[in-house]
Amino acid sequence: MQDGLTISDASSALGITAHTLRYYERAGLLPPIPRTDGGLRRYRDEDVQLLRFLAKLRLTGMPIRQVRKYSELVRDGDHTMAARRQILEEHRVEVEAQIRQLQRSLEVLNLKINLYEQGWVHGISPTNECTEKLQCLLEEKG
Repeated sequence: MQDGLTISDASSALGITAHTLRYYERAGLLPPIPRTDGGLRRYRDEDVQLLRFLAKLRLTGMPIRQVRKYSELVRDGDHTMAARRQILEEHRVEVEAQIRQLQRSLEVLNLKINLYEQGWVHGISPTNECTEKLQCLLEEKG
């Protein structure tokens, strides 16, 4: 078999290292990758597409065990679509919560930068709308 991408070509196309590709295979995130007669991996289009999606799941913070479960369900066939959807819907809730937290953190950073741009000095500058909002955000839980 000579069709498909080498591990080097696949890693370049995906923007991840060959080491990561081998790890994904060992961790059970991928089906067995076809190999040449000489034992070299050849990534098919469907392997690359799955890897692209799994990489996105990892970027969202999905744990390896959950990515593995999702990948196993993909390999099990179309009858697992409801279970796959459930995994993704549950993870979406977590990602949306992370986004909200990041947005609040970004707002804190922007307020602090704004204070520095105003020449604000801790303990000397008077309280203003910006410092009050910053204080409220810093006191929020979560």
